[in-house]
Amino acid sequence: MVKREFYILIEKDGNGGFVGDAPQLRSCKSHGETLDELIVNMRRAIESCLENDDLGSHSEVIGVYRIDV
Repeated sequence: MVKREFYILIEKDGNGGFVGDAPQLRSCKSHGETLDELIVNMRRAIESCLENDDLGSHSEVIGVYRIDV
């Protein structure tokens, strides 16, 4: 199996845990109580998305930009 690189957008949830999103794959999200747990869960979520052939919605992440308003 060819290894692919995925980016994870990580946010803190209202309960002190973390929520992750792999924006390159549609609806590929997970959560964890700690960052380590989130990373393990995201790896599983990405593998599941790939097994379910979610590649049709593949996009390229080009960066994150902060805008002050």
